[in-house]
Amino acid sequence: MRLVFATKDLALAGRSFEGFPLLIGSEGWPVEPAQSFLWHTLIESGESLSDLTWEAYGRRLYDYFAFLEANGLAWNEEVPAHGLSVLSRYRDWSSGELTLDPGTVNNRLALIVRFYRWAKQRNLITVLPFGEKRVRAAQHSGLLSHIARPGAESTKVSVMVRDRKRLTKFLTKDQVKVCLALDTDPSHQILFHLMVRTGLRSCEARSFPLKYVFNPRLKKGLRPGQMISVALDPSDMHIKYDRPRTIDVPWSLMESMWSYSLHQREVRKSNGDGSVTALLLTNEGRHYSKDSVVDVMKSYERKCGFYVRAHMLRHTYGTYTLLALRKSKEFEGEPLLYVRDRLGHSDIQTTMIYLHLINQLEAQSVLAHEDEIDMMFMAGSNKRT
Repeated sequence: MRLVFATKDLALAGRSFEGFPLLIGSEGWPVEPAQSFLWHTLIESGESLSDLTWEAYGRRLYDYFAFLEANGLAWNEEVPAHGLSVLSRYRDWSSGELTLDPGTVNNRLALIVRFYRWAKQRNLITVLPFGEKRVRAAQHSGLLSHIARPGAESTKVSVMVRDRKRLTKFLTKDQVKVCLALDTDPSHQILFHLMVRTGLRSCEARSFPLKYVFNPRLKKGLRPGQMISVALDPSDMHIKYDRPRTIDVPWSLMESMWSYSLHQREVRKSNGDGSVTALLLTNEGRHYSKDSVVDVMKSYERKCGFYVRAHMLRHTYGTYTLLALRKSKEFEGEPLLYVRDRLGHSDIQTTMIYLHLINQLEAQSVLAHEDEIDMMFMAGSNKRT
């Protein structure tokens, strides 16, 4: 069994489904009913048009069915008398032998639970391989208490792993300064800056288009030191959920990207076929892949001596930008909404995690060197284009 992703040749009614996940069995045929479930969920129901979501769903379902195949288990196996279903065995293997994070395990289980509910609705199975019970939601308090429904109920699935609430990880201001001071690959530097200073996701930073980069000194109406508004278009780059948005790029970062495009990028471009439209290129002239960004972050970790991951850079931007805006006397607007829009969150509750982080951190550790934080994350925020 293997997981492959469709090329542009997979088309239906004039639409290409390039990147769609395909679960292929040993005989070369799609693995059913897993493949039909993916098609229904991602295409027929119109749940998501993002190829990043396609990949995530494909990998999660592949992981489960590969586990079943490796252990000689059937996805529709009846629950034995001892109650340990195939799904429970998969959960225990993921948590025990693989020692995966509880959140990762639950993300995988959540999709598989949906798969089994879908299968039961179509009479492919008669009994679900997990138990369910209705639970009453806890009373919501705080900023969003006015929109919480009192007495609301939800369904709790018995197979899920208990996941303790964890503090979101981000870099301290001193750690950011250490990373920025490293003598490292020019592409790696721009990649790091894009994520920690504009809040781009990994997929967005590595696909950031060359066409968005210009010499700010030659742009009419711009003044040195100000933030530069850049509109992100999903037709130009990878954006989660294909939602366009605007980010603010520091003047100094735009200058660095312009210099990189004129020099280092041209050298790297000559090593490839010249077809890559992204700003950042590897030494071989190719675009950065998801795995290569992981390797870049690990190289920072080895040099710095502390944990560095791409998602931490985005959280770092969100936390310190919100902090700087909340205490700014010049910024006009709602800081939380500003950060939400720059990060591309669809729900304000997702952005509120940074508000909770600020409230939880010790004042002396957060507010030290405020001028450095402001300069690093929000310099010139009141002078955006």
